Amino acid sequence: MSPDTAAVHALPSLLSRERAILEFNRRVLAQARRIDVPLLERLRYICIVSSNMDEFFEVRFADYIEAARQPGAGVSNRDLESVAAEAHALIDDQYAAFNDDVMPLLHREGIIILNHADRNAEQRKWVEQFFSRQVKPLLVPVGLDLSHPFPQVANKSLNFIVRLTGRDAFGRENTIAIVKVPRVLARVIKLPDALAPHGKQAFVLLTSVIRAHLGELFPGREVAAFSQFRVTRDSDLEVDEDDVINLRQALRSGLTTRHFGLAIRLEVVHTCPPELAEFLLEQFDLPQEALYRVNGPVNLVRLNQLIDQAVAPALRFPAFEGAWPQGRLPRQESIFARLRQDDVLLHHPFESFEPVVQFLREAVNDPDVLAIKQTIYRTGSESPLMDLLIEAARRGKEVMVVVELKARFDEEANINWAERLEAVGAQVVYGIVGLKTHAKLLLVTRREESRLRRYAHLSTGNYNPRTARLYTDVGYFTAEPELTSDADAVFQQLASLGKMKPLKHLLHAPFTLHRRSLQHVEMVTEAARRGEPARIVAKINALTDVPLIEALIRASQAGAEIDLIVRGACMLPPGIEGVTSRIRVRSIVGRFLEHSRILYFRWGQSDADEALYLSSADWMSRNMFRRIEVAWPIRNVALRQRVIDECLVPYLHDGCDAWSLRPDGSYERVGTNGPSAQQALMQLYAPNSGGEA
Repeated sequence: MSPDTAAVHALPSLLSRERAILEFNRRVLAQARRIDVPLLERLRYICIVSSNMDEFFEVRFADYIEAARQPGAGVSNRDLESVAAEAHALIDDQYAAFNDDVMPLLHREGIIILNHADRNAEQRKWVEQFFSRQVKPLLVPVGLDLSHPFPQVANKSLNFIVRLTGRDAFGRENTIAIVKVPRVLARVIKLPDALAPHGKQAFVLLTSVIRAHLGELFPGREVAAFSQFRVTRDSDLEVDEDDVINLRQALRSGLTTRHFGLAIRLEVVHTCPPELAEFLLEQFDLPQEALYRVNGPVNLVRLNQLIDQAVAPALRFPAFEGAWPQGRLPRQESIFARLRQDDVLLHHPFESFEPVVQFLREAVNDPDVLAIKQTIYRTGSESPLMDLLIEAARRGKEVMVVVELKARFDEEANINWAERLEAVGAQVVYGIVGLKTHAKLLLVTRREESRLRRYAHLSTGNYNPRTARLYTDVGYFTAEPELTSDADAVFQQLASLGKMKPLKHLLHAPFTLHRRSLQHVEMVTEAARRGEPARIVAKINALTDVPLIEALIRASQAGAEIDLIVRGACMLPPGIEGVTSRIRVRSIVGRFLEHSRILYFRWGQSDADEALYLSSADWMSRNMFRRIEVAWPIRNVALRQRVIDECLVPYLHDGCDAWSLRPDGSYERVGTNGPSAQQALMQLYAPNSGGEA
């Protein structure tokens, strides 16, 4: 056994992906306790954790439970119990941050949530009228008996369980009733200013409104006990693609049943009587460990409605608008003309996403543009880009759109866009059976004199103008013939399913991306063995692919210096003496969601011994083998240096938003008073800052 192989085998078990996801949410939750973060933004971080944990249970933990039931899957009941215990602890900490840290400070700032006991007579009268007019007509209390079985409870919906005394209208002693609360009802209601205490903004929660008037739903009976509850279900939409004729129709049918998948988690308020909690666990066929008693609303993510309604600019992050890159992409100049001179790189959200929209708008309006091709993964229910594609098809241009129907939780929006595009004559394809199309590509073909010329936009992030204001990503415009030819070949394969010649510059999953990534790591490893400069810096969202992890360990053992900036799950434990001592892992959690994927390799002395790639893919097995992904090299020396200077170096020196991964899988904050990469970039691209924008 070689020394490198021995080192890999000496490594303790890789960190659990599930624990790594929970650790990421702990880092997000820590933002809610930072005194330098505006107060409403601290509440927003709590809401983000709530949303993340919903998806954790809906997808990841649901799969983990299934794996524990399969012999040989590598997941034991002890593993399952351990992860569940960590999830319980995290959610307890989340509610502690909500109750003990954020809410008292909001109260001090004049933003208050009034419970029934806190409301005065006038406020109670207003709430009573609101309940009678806006809420009660939409509630259907169901008393349980043989002819009224336990109702279907949708995933993540708000419900009440009630224990009643006395007899019903027919003289029977059915004691349990369920009240389902429609999603259309707002969860946070602002009281009129005239009813709020002087100088304050007062809100009431829908749960408090219903709780105060539960008795009105059961005339002639008394409410002896009650609790809010919410069930989280397995929501991974699975369709046997080999056994369906029309994937779109099959997914649309599946959307109707997604809300009623296998129950995974039951949330009740901490005051819920044990007998009611046990009754619910029995109804949903859940073990005791699946019960989560929470000290507050069972769905904290809905408190985003309070953030939206509160009038308190000082308690939010200052508004930030990404700059238009005027120096590199003048507004008054044709983008096509600019790209004939040189490539253009955009760094979002510090630079505006609007040039991408303008690029497509110019293509739609240009009579010399003959064809437009684009991939769509998450674009949102409202999208100027999709509207432009529809307009292009109406104008008679050849429009091909690869719509990923299986983009989790965006299936319905994508199906709707696909149908609208088909209705105007666009060619819509749904990628490859068994693979998700995750690559972000936009290709325009234009007639120029006697030939055709292609222009492309490649991106690390989604074609979604809303999230482009919140996520850090890199977009790349190019008219370079070899890159645009590669992009066109990807589109051709997605449409025709045919074999194609090897691409010249794009790395392409599931064909070459994994193998070439491993080759680049091996080149660095060999350089380290020769005693030459050997360096890897990877900025990605997740690192869970075992062959890549093992290759990084071998590179470290050979002497390569490796820095990994991994926002989310990282299964590679760094800093283990003699094994991963040359590997450092950090995570950045700041105002914006870190989303760009950047891969830097150095394997020698000369400029030719260096490569930098941008990519849509993380270093996960699913990205390498179960998705259509691309990575593209930045060969322009100035642009490559710009990516290094803006997207890598500041993050390696961040002393404000950075967390360092310890060998045991836990994280520690690097610091709180050092430089913030995101803040520095905001200042660089702020108006009148003197930056390149």
